[in-house]
Amino acid sequence: MEKKTPLHDTHRELGARMASFAGWAMPIQYEGILAEHLHCREKASLFDICHMGEFFISGATAGQDLERLLTQPIQTLQHHQCRYGFLLNEEGGVLDDLTCYRLGGDQFYLVVNAANIQTDADWIREHLSRDTHFDDRSASTAKLDLQGPWSRKCLEETLAISVPNLKFFRACELEIEGNPSLLSRTGYTGEWGYELYVPTDYTASLWERLLGHEDVKPAGLGARDTLRLEVGYPLHGHELTADRTPAGATGGAFINLDKDFIGKGPVQRELAEGPRQKLVGLQLATKRAARAGDTVFADQSPVGTVTSGSLSPSLGIAIALAYVDTPYSQPGQKLTIEVRGTQLEAKVVGLPFYKQGSARKG
Repeated sequence: MEKKTPLHDTHRELGARMASFAGWAMPIQYEGILAEHLHCREKASLFDICHMGEFFISGATAGQDLERLLTQPIQTLQHHQCRYGFLLNEEGGVLDDLTCYRLGGDQFYLVVNAANIQTDADWIREHLSRDTHFDDRSASTAKLDLQGPWSRKCLEETLAISVPNLKFFRACELEIEGNPSLLSRTGYTGEWGYELYVPTDYTASLWERLLGHEDVKPAGLGARDTLRLEVGYPLHGHELTADRTPAGATGGAFINLDKDFIGKGPVQRELAEGPRQKLVGLQLATKRAARAGDTVFADQSPVGTVTSGSLSPSLGIAIALAYVDTPYSQPGQKLTIEVRGTQLEAKVVGLPFYKQGSARKG
């Protein structure tokens, strides 16, 4: 049975177009992907991300267990700092990409993708020490993302609170209208913004309060996808999969080879030898978009595959992410993409496609 977030009925009332995503009924758009995308780039947009999973991991052995499970450094995380990285299988394939927070000395918080909640939980439990405690808090935790250059102003004005001066990838615990909450300056859009983790029974109230601000509008997963694509963020199941290591997608970023972690050997070998394929940005010559699975050609020979593609609302051109054979991965390389029987011209460009995002400003 398809799952529903606590805001399902609210989305219906707002006239959202709903669709199934990772087993959840989710809003794809309200007034339209283009308008929602541009509003997030210019002001502030509110996203229902309650389908994501949240795990609380604690105990004297929690830090060392997570060092072994995740590719990013864990023991050096400061209080209320978070880092992005990967959960790998023994062959180095990406089971999931996730964010790890340190809430206290031996208290950690993992945020995982909706489609992988159960498989992640099973894998993590299997590899934890006896004295490490695992608590799946996905059902009791709601997640709302307020994203856009005006998000701090809107948050403070709506809730009459003073938001701490958080650096990028820092968080704080606070009470919002009496509800224990985690506020994180992170996001998936390339803009300044916040991810808010609150009790599930507070979701509808907080959503309504935030949308009460004249500069905040709801945005669906359609705009979330075009926003992340413009800044080159990967999506699990597209750019990241269990049958491919993250070497070709990251070039070694978010991977600490100075420690031992599950799947390290295959990743280290691929980085040392050089990935056979690399993930690149492709800029098309027209507004006609490529889609995942379309074949990339060089001189009429197949050299890669598109993983994500769309018209870029901010740039007014079609863009795509694709894995291509390494010799054809340099910026400026001219390629073609076969889109429904038509060859479209494209060239490799540096990421991000959209370079004016506010995420790291301030």
